[in-house]
Parts: sequence; C-alpha cells; structure tokens
Amino acid sequence: MGYAEAGPPDGPVVILLHGWPYDIHSFVDVASMLASAGYRVIVPYLRGYGPTRFLSSETFRNGQPSVVALDIIALMDALEIQKATLAGFDWGARTADIIAALWPERCRALVSVSGYLIGGQASGKIPLPPQAELAWWYQFYFATDRGRAGYDKYRHDFAKLIWRLASPRWNFDDATFDRSAAAFENPDHVAIVIHNYRWRQGLAQGEPKMRRTGKAARAGACDRRFPPLPSKVTPTGRRTPTPAPTPRSSRAGTHTGSSAAVFGHNLPQEAPRAFAQAVIDVDGHSAGTA
Repeated sequence: MGYAEAGPPDGPVVILLHGWPYDIHSFVDVASMLASAGYRVIVPYLRGYGPTRFLSSETFRNGQPSVVALDIIALMDALEIQKATLAGFDWGARTADIIAALWPERCRALVSVSGYLIGGQASGKIPLPPQAELAWWYQFYFATDRGRAGYDKYRHDFAKLIWRLASPRWNFDDATFDRSAAAFENPDHVAIVIHNYRWRQGLAQGEPKMRRTGKAARAGACDRRFPPLPSKVTPTGRRTPTPAPTPRSSRAGTHTGSSAAVFGHNLPQEAPRAFAQAVIDVDGHSAGTA
C-alpha cells in the first residue's frame, strides 16, 4: 500500500481515507493542519489507486467495501499502530465506519462524512425514489459492459464530471484535478471500481475466503451483522453532513448533532479547516471519555 505520512512519529495517529474518484490529495491541507497540531497523519491510497498494488497477478481484484477496510487494518498492523482516529468521506467514510463497527478496539474516534454508510447487497437491491435513483446513474452504467469499457476509456473525463456533479460549488482548477487523476492510472483501478459498485447491487460476488476464519471472516460478516441504517446514531464530535441522494425526511431521527453549513462531497478539500477541526474535536472528546 502506498501512503503519505506527516507530523511527529510519536503523535496520536489519524488515518485519513479518500473516496472515489479522488485520492490522497483530498487531504493535502487537512494533513498539514493536523500535523501542525501534533498528530501523526497517515493517508493511504486505497486499493486500485496510485502506487498501491496487488502482490500477485492471480489475486481477485475485489472492491468489496469490507475488504477495503481489511486493507487498512493490515496497514495498521504493518505500521504497528494499535489504535487511530479514522476520518474519511465517500469510500473512505464507509471504510472508516466498517472498521469502527468490526474493530472498535482499533478505532479511537471517527469522523464520517455523510454519516453511517455501511450497507450490504440486500439493502442495495431496495429501490429508491426516482430522484434518488437519478443520482446513482453511474452505478447503473457500471453494471453494463459498455459502462466498464466507457469508464476505462474516459476515466479522467468521467472523474471530472463526478467532481462537478458532486460538488457544484467547488471551483477547482485543472491542475488540482490532474494531481489526483494520476492515481486513476493504477492498473487495477477500473476493475476495483466496477467490482465495488456491481457488488453493492448484488451483481458480483466477493471472495469465498471472507466467509472463513480470522480477520477476513470478521470483515466478511459485515453485511450479515449490520443493518443498512441504524435506528439511532449518536456521534461523539461535530458532524458536518453533505447532500445525500436519499430525501432528508427519510433520515429524520436517525442522527443527532447539528451543522451550520452544507458543503459538497469532497469535504476535506472543499472545507479543510472544518474537516481538520472535526478530527481535533472528536479526538479531544475521545480523550476526555477514555
């Protein structure tokens, strides 16, 4: 796994997790702020991004969400990090949520943009209102051979379109996009992205070993153990929500907390100070209640 690191090596650890179609540069400002505040900051490239590579050409290119979480646990083990504050958005938020649920002993505190994102194949088959389905157009596109070929051929144009649609008020320039787009040249990127979204819709299977023993089995149990949305979630720090494809009314009563502003999707890059402060706040709360 490729990753960036900043801050004092003996500082409290924060792991920042990016989403699709983004990369570690989503945290370029956040990492600097947290490092200046004394944190040891680890920012990994998820599988299928940047320099992260599979050891074997024979390994199944699995984009299953719980497997991505398992990667981060393996990274923590390799770096001898027992516990860390986890913070992310999109795929990164989902990954952080899964780790907090399945490995609570490894999670000091959690910042999850858009809240609770753990979902399974069963929930992925439930139809949403038309306006919500419209927001997921690319997932239906990826379900087809044409979609896979189209994403492979136009991956940069596709990613730039998603950036604009997901963050309509974020005026990023070409240099900012190109810096992240280089991560999409990973040879496994398309396979991982397509499998991730097809798996969510029940159109692709995961790995059989996820049903066996040890850490993999714990991750493989994710879909069986956790519902798509809890009846109540009480965050231990500031929560800054982002627009969701599901109507806000459907989430009423499921979260507590408040926020003064709503940003786009790539919150750490669009509002780095707010994101960094959320990490500091929730870490401080965790330290106070330990």
